[in-house]
Amino acid sequence: MSAIVFTLRHEPPERLDLSRLVPDVLVELTKSEIEKIEIGTTKYGSRVGDIFRVKGNNAANVVFEAGSARFDGVGTGMTSGEVRVAGEVGAQTGRLMRGGSLLIEGDAGPFAASCMSGGRLEVRGNAGDRLGGPLAGEMAGMKGGVVIIRGRAGERAANRMRRGLIAVGKGSGDYAGSRMIAGTLVVLGKAGAMPGYLMRRGTIVLGKTPTELSPGFVETGAPEIAFSGLLDRWLVDEGILDKPLLGRAPRRWGGDNAVLGLGEVFVKG
Repeated sequence: MSAIVFTLRHEPPERLDLSRLVPDVLVELTKSEIEKIEIGTTKYGSRVGDIFRVKGNNAANVVFEAGSARFDGVGTGMTSGEVRVAGEVGAQTGRLMRGGSLLIEGDAGPFAASCMSGGRLEVRGNAGDRLGGPLAGEMAGMKGGVVIIRGRAGERAANRMRRGLIAVGKGSGDYAGSRMIAGTLVVLGKAGAMPGYLMRRGTIVLGKTPTELSPGFVETGAPEIAFSGLLDRWLVDEGILDKPLLGRAPRRWGGDNAVLGLGEVFVKG
């Protein structure tokens, strides 16, 4: 059996909602039924067959042979299987993802991994604002799983994150880890201003000493803990680092004391 492959016929005339093109849905459909799925979001009313050529029959492995900034909702709610996009995508990639593997070979728009609770999302380019964060009206962001951004993330990465791990390879915008409830955020390169702003719990690991932490953080010394060694090993195994970052006794700040104050920020000692 060969992967189900979506080949882009032309640049979409509208933003597309690709949330139904995941293994969980496609496994129940024939090729003809797949081509009739409505994916347009405007008056054009595009269907899959209007935008893509479809081939293959293995719904556990889905491939988009090209990407577009108009591809919204890729991998939404998937629980198993693999999805790969050979290019960029739009907003809400991997939203509500619960399992499986999602690979984006270009950039991803805002709200990637929004409210994700399981599985693995890897973006080989950059990610937009509010990576892992909730949409308006939702109380918590990412609740589990692993997110790896090889490039840079925008503002408020891991906003209201509750569980899981996000690793960003080349820096982030302002307010990384803002209002975190729990979970782990790793930002290599330079993070913007005020990482950990109003975080209640959770862990932020920074590749460089922040230039501006919230006034609610207090430096607590360099404790020797097992966590830093375990995290270093995982980052190396994943190819995010080529050598350990934190070592045995990283610098540590506790906060944000403007709220609960049980969060922590680590930087190499």
